Amino acid sequence: MKTSTKKVSDLIEHLKEISTWVSSVQDLNKLLELIIESAAGVINAKAASLLLLDKKTRMLYFKVATGEKKEEIKEYRIKIGQGIAGHVAKTGEPLLIEDVANDPRWYSQISESIRFKTRSIACVPLKLDNRIIGVVQIVDKQDGSAIDPGDMELLQEFASLAALALGHAQSIEEVRRQNQDLKHELGYRHQLIGKSPALQKVIGDALKVANSKASALILGESGTGKELLARLIHRAGPRKDKPLVVLNCAALPESLLEDELFGHEKGAFTGALNRKIGKFELAHEGTIFLDEIGEMTPGMQAKLLRVLQEGQFYRVGGNIPISVDVRVLSATNKKLDEEVAAGRFREDLYYRLNVVQINMPPLRERLEDIPLLAEHFLNIFKEETVMPHLTISEKALEKMMQYNWPGNIRELRNAIERAVVMGNGKQILPQDLPIASVKPAYPGLQVGLSLEDAINRFKKEFIILNLKQTGGNRSKAAKIMQIQRTYLSRLISKYQIKDI
Repeated sequence: MKTSTKKVSDLIEHLKEISTWVSSVQDLNKLLELIIESAAGVINAKAASLLLLDKKTRMLYFKVATGEKKEEIKEYRIKIGQGIAGHVAKTGEPLLIEDVANDPRWYSQISESIRFKTRSIACVPLKLDNRIIGVVQIVDKQDGSAIDPGDMELLQEFASLAALALGHAQSIEEVRRQNQDLKHELGYRHQLIGKSPALQKVIGDALKVANSKASALILGESGTGKELLARLIHRAGPRKDKPLVVLNCAALPESLLEDELFGHEKGAFTGALNRKIGKFELAHEGTIFLDEIGEMTPGMQAKLLRVLQEGQFYRVGGNIPISVDVRVLSATNKKLDEEVAAGRFREDLYYRLNVVQINMPPLRERLEDIPLLAEHFLNIFKEETVMPHLTISEKALEKMMQYNWPGNIRELRNAIERAVVMGNGKQILPQDLPIASVKPAYPGLQVGLSLEDAINRFKKEFIILNLKQTGGNRSKAAKIMQIQRTYLSRLISKYQIKDI
C-alpha cells in the first residue's frame, strides 16, 4: 500500500512538472522525452518508448525511447497489427502481458536483434481527437516484479500527457504552416510581374527608395499597380516586419476619413461607444499607404500635413497628443503638380509627400509583359476554379497584344477572369476576352505638307507607334511592319527617333 501511495505522490509531482512544460516548450522531442522518462521513473520500468503512426506507410516508428537500447531500437518499424504495439495501434485497446513468451501476439524479432530480454510489457494507445496516432509502452520492472494494473493506470496518464503535447505541437505547426501559406499567397498575389525595361526601371527606383526614410509619391493611371509598388517598397525596407496599413482616400467622405486615419475616443460623437484606433496609430513604426491622395479635401490635407510635420495627432474627441513614427507612401492618378497650380492641392503637402516620385508605366507601354501577366492571372484563377490544364490560345494572346488596355493591369486581370469563367474550360479563345481588337489609330496629317514631307512624317509616326507597342523592341516592331530590322534601324537614325 505504501508503494502505491508513493507512486501516486511521484505521479502527481511529475504531472505538475510536465504540465507546466506542455504549453510552453517548443521542442517537441525534448518534451516527449521528459514525459517518457518520467513514466519509466515513476513506474520503475527498465525501458519505455513512444511510437507514432506514420500516415503514409501505416507503420509505427519509435519517436522516443529510454533504456540501455534506446538508440538501437529507433532503427525499427512495426506494422499495424504486428506484435503487442501493432495490435494496440490496430484495436485501440490497451494490453498488459505479464509473460510475453506465452502470448501468440508477441513479436520477438526486435528484442532478439538488439539482445534485450523481455518478460512483461504494457502498452496503451495514444489518441488525439479520437484518432489513434501511436502507442506508449513500458517493458519489465527494475526490481524484476511483474507489471500490474496499477502501472497500467499510470501509463494511461502519461499517454494522455503525451497526446496533449503532440496536439499542442500540432496546433503550433498548423498555425506556422498557415502563416507561411498566407505569406506565400500574399506574396504571390501582390507581386509585380514583368521583365520590360519600363517596369525594371520602376522596380530599381523602388528598391533604392525602400532603404531610405523618404516619403514617396507614386504616380500612374488607374490599374497600373501603384499599391503593389508600395508593398514592394515596404517589404524591401527596414520596416518590413512592421505593419503596412493601406487606406483609399477616395472611398470616404472627410469626416469618416479623419476617423479612419486618426481614430476616436469613446463618446466623441453619437455612436462612439468605444475608443477606436486609427490607421496612423496602427502603422506605428511601419508604413501607411494613402491611395488616391489627390482626392483628399483641403481640410484633410491640412490635418495630414500637421501629422507629417509634427509626428503626432489627436484622436477625434481626444485632447492627448499621440506620437507616431510612420513612413508615408502615397499614390494618385492625378497630375498633382497641375492640382497644386490650380489651388486644389496644398503645395506644402505636395512637397512633403513628393520627396521621391516614381511613375508607374501604363500597360500599353510595357506590352511585352502581357504574356507573363496573363499567365500569372490564369494560374490564380485556375486554382480557384480547379481547371489545371487551362491554357491561353495564341490567337487570344495576339488579341491581347493588340489591345490598348485603357484600364491597364486591372482590366487585363478582369479580362482573364471573365475568360476563365465563360470559356470552354480547356483553352481561352479570342472571343472569350471582353475586349475589342482595336489597334491604335494613326494621329493623322495636316494640310499644306508636300507629298515627300507627308510620307516622311507618316513613316516616323508609324515607326514610333510600333516601337511603343513593342516597348522599344526593334526586332518585334520590324516583324509587325514586315521590314528588315537593319532597315528599321536606318529609318530610326534618319528620323532621329530617340527614347523609346
